Amino acid sequence: MTASTETSTWAPLRRGAFRALWIASFVSNIGSWMQTVGAQWLLVDEHGSPLVISLVQSASSLPVLLLTLPAGVVAEFADRRRLLIGTQAFQVATGAALAVLTVTGTTTPVLLLVFTFLLGCGSAAQLPAYQAFVPDLVPRGELAQAAALSSVGVNLARAAGPAIAGLLVTRLGVGGLFALNAVTFVVFALVLLRSPSPARAPAARQAFLAGIEAGGRYVRHAPVVRRILLRLVVFAVPANVLWALLAPLAHDRLGLGATGYGLLLGAAGIGSVGGALVLPRLRRRLSASWLVAGAGLVFGVAMVVVGTVRSPALVLAVLVPTGAAWIAVIAGMNAATQAFLPGWVRARALSIYQLVLFTSFAGSAALWGVVSSALGLATTFVVAGVLLLAGAATVPRWPLLDVATTGRETVSYWPDPGVTPAPDVETAPVLVSLRYRVRPEERAGFVTAMADLRNTRLRTGGTGWALYRDARDEAVHVEQYTVASWDEHRRQHEQRLTGLDQRVQERVEQHTDGAAEVAHLFRLHPVKKAEEPT
Repeated sequence: MTASTETSTWAPLRRGAFRALWIASFVSNIGSWMQTVGAQWLLVDEHGSPLVISLVQSASSLPVLLLTLPAGVVAEFADRRRLLIGTQAFQVATGAALAVLTVTGTTTPVLLLVFTFLLGCGSAAQLPAYQAFVPDLVPRGELAQAAALSSVGVNLARAAGPAIAGLLVTRLGVGGLFALNAVTFVVFALVLLRSPSPARAPAARQAFLAGIEAGGRYVRHAPVVRRILLRLVVFAVPANVLWALLAPLAHDRLGLGATGYGLLLGAAGIGSVGGALVLPRLRRRLSASWLVAGAGLVFGVAMVVVGTVRSPALVLAVLVPTGAAWIAVIAGMNAATQAFLPGWVRARALSIYQLVLFTSFAGSAALWGVVSSALGLATTFVVAGVLLLAGAATVPRWPLLDVATTGRETVSYWPDPGVTPAPDVETAPVLVSLRYRVRPEERAGFVTAMADLRNTRLRTGGTGWALYRDARDEAVHVEQYTVASWDEHRRQHEQRLTGLDQRVQERVEQHTDGAAEVAHLFRLHPVKKAEEPT
């Protein structure tokens, strides 16, 4: 192994634009963790139940369910830098208002959850833009490293933010922590203001709902992404018990104050940072599936231990490998998703990824709060640990698929159709028909290859697909797929096909005699002519 390979984790930080964004995000994340600690501990001090305390995370995650899909469409076509600046301004105003209310003693649990929800709205609106902004700043070959460094920043903040909050809360009060969080948004906005907008090829605009539909269609017909999302949910739902209920566990079972709670979060954050640093080496030795299985095993055992002991020192020690297991899954899934997605749909598909992730967070936080109220904290952590172990056992049955990071650049290999639609059909749905001749001995291989081609057609714009064989000449096979409009089909030709799609089509052509005969047909809507009176 060469030295350059060993130090490649840090390569994106050599790029000034990414480095500045990384530092600004790190500062903002410290503020967000201080906000979280302050909010949860404010409820602990007011003797809030575990269910109410867990709702802090639900309130911050719920906005993703509402906003991330439309935010993904906006981020695909808008200036992402300006969009990020706008969301920072909103969060500055919201954070400052919450700080004033808290300092003046007028914040109630309900009001706290409302402002947590509003801050979550700002985060949800910026998530797709931020994640799609990063690949604009680094080459595709450094995307995995950039994703890992982003996770390092998040988890360094997780290590530092709660510890800083624990030390400052006795001096500044919870209101002071909220004010510092608002200041971190100002820092992020100032960095963005000084950053130039990355040069991007202009994206053809789509209708808003059509843009959301295109992103959903891509994910639905991308088996690689679907499997990533499955493994993400199987891990995140039980693992989230830690972040939802660590505050009441620290107070009620371990007898710790705000500083002790901050140190517990800091231990998990330190483990996450260490995990992110060794993750590149682990990826070279283990498959992604075995990494996920190992992380689930470590996290599951740790939750059982956390739920059955009362020693703060032991819990502190256990949380270090727990943080490493967390980052192995969260950073690994995010990097795999970003590496697989082509540029034309990246922001929308990442918004779906975030939707799934934060739905898991919001739903499971409330779920674990309910379970804890019914069964107690100790039993809840043990149940979550058992579910994590069961999830790890399912990896051999449902492993991660090959992310096929090569061939993800957009290519144009379809011939120009040479069609100019008449005005009466230019917005009509299009039926694309391809006629193949297939030798009998190639028929089975052809049909198998067409299953992959079906996914290619549908994820790049097709709304329906079918394959037929001629009744009289069994060598003739006809593929037909529909596209919403000629403009949508033109996007397929010019913007949406990748090297991976090209290889799929070449595998199909290996089983055919010559090139397919292609026809484009526009849907008509016949209207019966009114009968003339006799």
